[in-house]
Order: sequence, then C-alpha cells, then structure tokens
Amino acid sequence: MMERKFMAEPYKTKMVETIRMTTRQEREEAIERAGYNTFLLNSKECYIDLLTDSGTNAMSDNQWAGMMLGDEAYAGSVNFFELEKTVREVYGFKYVVPTHQGRGAENILSQIAIKPGDYVPGNMYFTTTRAHQELNGATFVDVIVDAAHDSQNEDPFKGNVDLKKLQDLIDRVGSDKIPYICVAVTVNLAGGQPVSMENIRAVRELTKKHGIKIMFDATRCIENSYFIKEREEAYKDKSIEEIVKEMFSYGDGATMSGKKDCLVNIGGFLALNDEALFQKATQLVVLFEGMPSYGGLAGRDMEAMARGIRESVDYYYIKHRVEQVRYLGEKLDLAGVPIVKPIGGHAVFLDAKRFLPHIPQDQFPAQALAAQLYILSGVRSMERGIISAGRDAKTGNHYYPKLELVRLTIPRRVYSYAHMDVVADSVIELYQNRNQITGLEMIYEPPVLRFFTARFKPLT
Repeated sequence: MMERKFMAEPYKTKMVETIRMTTRQEREEAIERAGYNTFLLNSKECYIDLLTDSGTNAMSDNQWAGMMLGDEAYAGSVNFFELEKTVREVYGFKYVVPTHQGRGAENILSQIAIKPGDYVPGNMYFTTTRAHQELNGATFVDVIVDAAHDSQNEDPFKGNVDLKKLQDLIDRVGSDKIPYICVAVTVNLAGGQPVSMENIRAVRELTKKHGIKIMFDATRCIENSYFIKEREEAYKDKSIEEIVKEMFSYGDGATMSGKKDCLVNIGGFLALNDEALFQKATQLVVLFEGMPSYGGLAGRDMEAMARGIRESVDYYYIKHRVEQVRYLGEKLDLAGVPIVKPIGGHAVFLDAKRFLPHIPQDQFPAQALAAQLYILSGVRSMERGIISAGRDAKTGNHYYPKLELVRLTIPRRVYSYAHMDVVADSVIELYQNRNQITGLEMIYEPPVLRFFTARFKPLT
C-alpha cells in the first residue's frame, strides 16, 4: 500500500466543541476593544484559535480516565510518584519537581543557579526564560548559529548552538560566570527549528571541559526528536523514545512546560540530576508553588501529564503532528507567502518584514499583520518580533530582532486538515491585499513581557 504524503489523524473524535464564525463588524469591534492585541481577545470571538499550542491540546480518553484516579493528598500523592517514574523512564532525569507550568520551573532554576553578574548563553532567547534570568541578575547571550536569524536559510538544524560563539563567551567572561547554557529543543522564536544530536554532543564536550552545566528547555523535545529521526542518518531507525533518552543524557537538567509536548492543559516540572540543586529546588517550590510532591498541581493533573508523556513518544502521533504543520506551511509557500523555512514542528511563522515591507519595524508590522488576519478571517495568531523582544533594560531602547514574525501555532490533536485549508486561504487572501495594511502605535506598554498586555492603535 502506497504511503500517503500527509497521514490522516491517528485518532477518531469522541466529543466536539462548537465554534462559530463572527461577522467582520463583530471582529473589527473586538480587535479594537482588545487594543489590536490578539492576546486580549476573548476565545469565543475567535473562529480558529492559533494563538498558542501551550495548554490548548486535546487530551486522550486514556488521560481523561487517569484524571478520575487523582489522589489529592496534600503530601505524597500517588500521582506524583507516577509522574516521577515516567520522567525517569522516558527522559532519564533522576529528580523531578512539579510546577504549575514551565515558567514556574524557570523561576526556580534561575533562583537556585544564577547569581548577579552571571551570563547565561542560549540558542536564542525565549521571553519568559530570559525574563527570569534577567530578574535574577544574569545577562542573556545569544549563541545560536547565524542561520537561525535568516528566515529563508534552509539549514535543517537552525536551532544549533554556535560553538565558536559559546567559546568566545567563555574566553571573555570566564566559566565561573556561566552557571549553565540553556539549550532549547526546538527553538521557538527561530521558527520551531531543531537542534541536531551531533550539536548537542559537541556542546556537552565543550561545557564539560569548563564545568558548565547544560539545562534544556525541553518544552518541544518530542518535535525535536522527530526532526533528528527524519534528518540525521544515524537516527533514522531509532525510536522517538530512544532519541529523547539519548538527547537528555547529555544534559544536567531541564525545565518543561507540560502544556506542550506532555499533551496536557496545565502543568510543568523542573528535572535535575544534581541532588544538591534538587534540594535547593524543593525548598523554593514550597515557597512559590506548593509541596515538592505536587508543586501547584492537582493529583489528577500529574496523572494526566504522566500519561501524556508516554503518549507523546508514539511515532504515529508525532508524525501526524509535524506533517499537519508542514501541510499548512507548504500551501502558503506554494502561494508565494513569505514564511520561515524549513517549516518547524509546532507552527508556521509568517515573515512579516517580507510580507509587509512598507511598514518599518518600529511600527510593529507583525502585530499589525496578526490583527488584520483576525479581522479578515477570525483566525487568531500572535506576534513574535520587536514587541516580544522587549527593551534593553539599561538603555530603554527597543531590541530589534532580525526576525519579525507572526506565529500560526497549531494545537495538538485539535484541528483538522480542513481547518488548515481555511487558515491558508485566509492568509493568502490577506497577502494579495497586503498593501492596504498600515502600522500601529503602542499606546500602553507594561514594563515586563509587554506582548501579553500591550495595547495599540492604527496609524493613519
């Protein structure tokens, strides 16, 4: 039997949620109320919601069944021990500290590992990760390969760490000022780009020489593992679980947002191999989250996450996941819409600079594009550009990232290929009328993570 280019969903539907298309007038009023920030729209105002893949997954019947087995004991919940066992078996880390979501783990890691004046290199920043590092006195240093900043470069591993950049930082500030390198798998703000196993091993060899730890941002590790299987010859016959286990064997710990590749709607954890760091983490989790055996989660949530972790390493699940994203990206690319290449694992990223070359970056082209896509179609997306990058804490000036993107983020096991067709048709229509789109002015700016709550108005 011939294998289809794009596989059908490896599941069948047992329950549905009704969605409704609003009128253009309703959407114009809604986006104005939201200050032209798609984060501030109400979900019922959105027809196809591609704001994020964080916590928007559809859980399986097995996960829902597990929810009924929630042990809500204040200490020593049986579900914690199931989660701990699962993390050890699937990811290979010794110690697990559950948190309410990934940023809770980032907060704890930053507090126990960073001291003022430190430097934390990483393969491109992520918004909350960098914010926690900076709040604890560190300076983030981007050590990703240059190809990651070029939306049209088709290097298969644009998430790789540039070893020369990392070595230059070590030579400049000294290894004692670098508590760890944060390696994201995959790299969200580069367009969902993966890191090769070869590169991870090389980073381990370099950091080991200098006594520097590797801490993974493991949020989309299953997607990264799929790309390794697909693109690295030595791993084509390896299972996803084998690849995940080897990948994390080169690290000292990881922060995980369970709301992505763990296939749940809430939760996360900090995983560690160092017992002394683990003990420090358990002290802080009590202060910020809860007991070390629940960390801000109900027992039922920990059970669902443990089961989701095991489901996530199923090859047919992740193959469909990546191919559905690729299906949308290829439709847009064939129509000439500028997107980040190669197409990533969790989203298709529109290149707003090339989509709207008439709008300068300080008039927020990605934000304007996301707003206009919503007005046209009811499709909610999000900005990943100058607004997400924020300001330099010392100078107060905007950071000007090379990538000015709109992210079309596909929730796991939620939408069909027909939904992807609707999204593609909408983006293509908007591209054909792109000269009618104007820039925005920011009228409210919060001091931290401004992309969540900033407000704008159109420039006339």
